Amino acid sequence: MRDVSMAERGAESAAARDLRLDFFRGLALWFIFVNHIPANQISWLTPRNFGLSDATEIFVFISGYTAALVYGRTLDRQGTPMAAAQVLHRCWTLYATYIILFFAFTAQIAYTARAFDSPLFTEEMGITSYFQDPVSALTQALLLKFRPANLDVLPLYIVLLLVFPLLLPALRRRPLTVLAGSAAVYLAARQWGWNLPTHPDGGVWYFNPFTWQFLFVTGAALQFRPDVRAVLTRFSLPAMAAAVAILLASLYLTLSWKFAPLHAMIPDAVTEFLYPISKTDLDPLRLLHFFALAYVVLRLVPPGASWLNGPLAAPVLDCGRQSLQVFCLGVLLSFAGQTVLVHVSGSLSAQFLVTVLGIAMMVLLARFLGWYQSAERARRHRVAASRNVGA
Repeated sequence: MRDVSMAERGAESAAARDLRLDFFRGLALWFIFVNHIPANQISWLTPRNFGLSDATEIFVFISGYTAALVYGRTLDRQGTPMAAAQVLHRCWTLYATYIILFFAFTAQIAYTARAFDSPLFTEEMGITSYFQDPVSALTQALLLKFRPANLDVLPLYIVLLLVFPLLLPALRRRPLTVLAGSAAVYLAARQWGWNLPTHPDGGVWYFNPFTWQFLFVTGAALQFRPDVRAVLTRFSLPAMAAAVAILLASLYLTLSWKFAPLHAMIPDAVTEFLYPISKTDLDPLRLLHFFALAYVVLRLVPPGASWLNGPLAAPVLDCGRQSLQVFCLGVLLSFAGQTVLVHVSGSLSAQFLVTVLGIAMMVLLARFLGWYQSAERARRHRVAASRNVGA
């Protein structure tokens, strides 16, 4: 999960930040909100139903790329200590936000379960042990080991960012060497089952940091090597054909999970080779699909695409620029939407209304925050200007 503070946004603007970062981050936020509402038919429009990767890959890759962009500039201008201090300050902000979200979300689930006499909500959202042993659950929550459903992205990003100060100087000097080391950790984690434990005992992190770090580091390494990035995204007919073939094969495989006749056409030997396609351990097929999708999208949406500055893209960009707050609101709204569909109406019109209203509220929050931050910057500039005049 990646949110851009005012200082970071200024650094990114100075580096002529690619609007596609904000756009696809914001779009991923919308997808996550929709996908977190069970039995929502609108989720058929999100990427997870058309391929093996989903919004999580988008978030983690962009987070690595943007972290390298922002903190790499601090490293160059102010040195390693200041860059590390900024990263750790960001970790603290994310951690504090996660704890607040944890309490708000847990309270929302508990209140809804009592109001509608639906104790299954607490089990479905993974907070049953909270009521059985609150002290232990709260302690484990502070250690990022106990969390309700839908909150897994923030702990993953906190851990990845916490390690980033150790990687940043090496990424600046030898990004491809760091990427090779990251790949070795990824392979070792998959081979020997490395992961972090969760509470209650016996569970592991839904997003394994030892494997998902590879996508994060890949984004960071490519930001530091624009020459490699240019080569990988350059148009090539064989590369485009391979990427499209991967996307089509992934589409067929995904649809086969929902339509038995399609699944029956896949030979048993192929299914034995492919499955399980683990999201927890970031299966290589998910990586392959994400990179193929990224290649095609980057060819279809060049950096200077005029529509990115148009009115249709503006709401998505706004959400992408305020991703932390919008993500938190989306988590709360998705459960509220689930409650409406379960206890009020589950009709298609209700699903559409819940989806549209939720996204609208996310956009309104993003625009309010953007307005407030702009007004605050303007106020500080006026204060600084008046002090200079007085001096």
